[in-house]
Amino acid sequence: MSISPGKGLLSIGEVASRTGLAVSAIRYYDDEGLVSARRTPGGRRMFIRSDIRRLSFILIAQRMGFSLEEIRAQLKQLPLERTPTKRDWEKISRGFRARLDARIGMLERLRDRLDGCIGCGCLSLEACKLYNPDDRARETGTGPRLVVQKSVIG
Repeated sequence: MSISPGKGLLSIGEVASRTGLAVSAIRYYDDEGLVSARRTPGGRRMFIRSDIRRLSFILIAQRMGFSLEEIRAQLKQLPLERTPTKRDWEKISRGFRARLDARIGMLERLRDRLDGCIGCGCLSLEACKLYNPDDRARETGTGPRLVVQKSVIG
């Protein structure tokens, strides 16, 4: 969409300054369809103010370990033609909540088990919280089952 400069739009440099993202990252997100820049007749990318929130959301979600595909799926729920409302953002929040809760749970289990093992100083495999007698966790799958699942062995 070609537009004339002004009209309350922000240049890519202004958006970079406000979000802390590199101009190249903003161009990439625009090329990927995660934001939608308007173009001046000279081809300059211009952004609406709500794109600052979209870009900030992308930055935060990536830092939380979400892939661009997961982020894209959530952002598709937001309108491009208007500034998203609080209700729009709450919808996205619900979409990420279950995955965030699962990650928080896994991090807490890791922290608690490592604290128990490192902190106790017992150096006894029979008392260690990470010990897996008779390899019972193997029955539930591969990988670090004692950390990634809530309860693997009793």
